[in-house]
Amino acid sequence: MPDRLNRAASRSPVPSRASPIDIREETEDLLPTLGRRALVPRADNNEQVLQGTRDLLILKTLTLAPMHGWGLTQRIQDLSRDALRVGQGSIYPALVRLEQRGLIATEWDTTENGRRAKYYSITPAGRRAMGTELASWQRFVDAMQLVLDAT
Repeated sequence: MPDRLNRAASRSPVPSRASPIDIREETEDLLPTLGRRALVPRADNNEQVLQGTRDLLILKTLTLAPMHGWGLTQRIQDLSRDALRVGQGSIYPALVRLEQRGLIATEWDTTENGRRAKYYSITPAGRRAMGTELASWQRFVDAMQLVLDAT
């Protein structure tokens, strides 16, 4: 029993700040189901990211407030305490795809720096899709935790 407690205590719930997980997916459409069909290997190390996480992260983050693309990438990084990084080259194709599916809407506005930018907001359909995927994701995480905690 003490061994099990030591192993549990040594696990950190937040990934290391030194090595953020890069959420760049170069794959086809992931919604609905947001993925979990395959793993995408990172180019710079052996960590792998489940496909579809980026779309769920975008939708969830947009429930907080409408944002422009760069602000969205920064907000995801901030919310994850620098553990996740979504690159500019992957966020915009995802935003276009989510807009085409009616899950987000766009509107041109002026940024806090006085520049014009396209702002993204989640639609009612996007909220429904996010709710469904969030529940599915939570079931997946819970199942993984059961396996990881098995002794």
